[in-house]
Amino acid sequence: MIAFACPDGSEARGYLSESAGARAGVVVIQEWWGLNQQIEGVVEHFAVAGFTALAPDLYGGRVTTEPDEADHLMTGLDWTGATEVEVRGALQYLKARLERVAVMGFCMGGALSVIAAARLDDCDAAVCYYGIPPREQVEPVEIRVPFQGHFAARDDWCIPDAVDAFEAAIGPTGVPQEIHRYEAAHGFFNETVPAYDSYSAAKSWQRTLAFLRQHM
Repeated sequence: MIAFACPDGSEARGYLSESAGARAGVVVIQEWWGLNQQIEGVVEHFAVAGFTALAPDLYGGRVTTEPDEADHLMTGLDWTGATEVEVRGALQYLKARLERVAVMGFCMGGALSVIAAARLDDCDAAVCYYGIPPREQVEPVEIRVPFQGHFAARDDWCIPDAVDAFEAAIGPTGVPQEIHRYEAAHGFFNETVPAYDSYSAAKSWQRTLAFLRQHM
């Protein structure tokens, strides 16, 4: 865990894993559970793959395994504010050390990665796993960096109809876009939950690394 400065003058904490010789980095945004060991594991996997990665702690140290508490924490978070402060601060921390930095996230973090792709000048690419922000927070057509999305066909939160509408609304942004769908349920990448699907997780990770290496 490290501390880093945020653009509003505050200080945030996050989990950092550095990759020797890395020229690019990734800000990893947590699911609604908080900055737990599973997200720390994603950060470590990025470092093994050659990217320095940092996961900002958006809940101030709180972590849960209870859906009701997770929902309370997620709904109590200002998504746009967290993107503008903690996520931007993490981006700036990595950008001071690396040439290019992407943002990627899961569930709630996936929605925040969409906001970052549209709002943050320091963001060079974005990867979203099964999360879409409300249209009043950001319009999909505002995405201005290479974007990749991973969505589940049996998702009961980020439902397929919402994904179809999101893809249609992205429109001709002039930047590379990829939308991938998997025959899986919400949370298929998270090996600690019942929805985990090893094939979809492995395939999406392969696509994520290929996308980031191409655009970063």
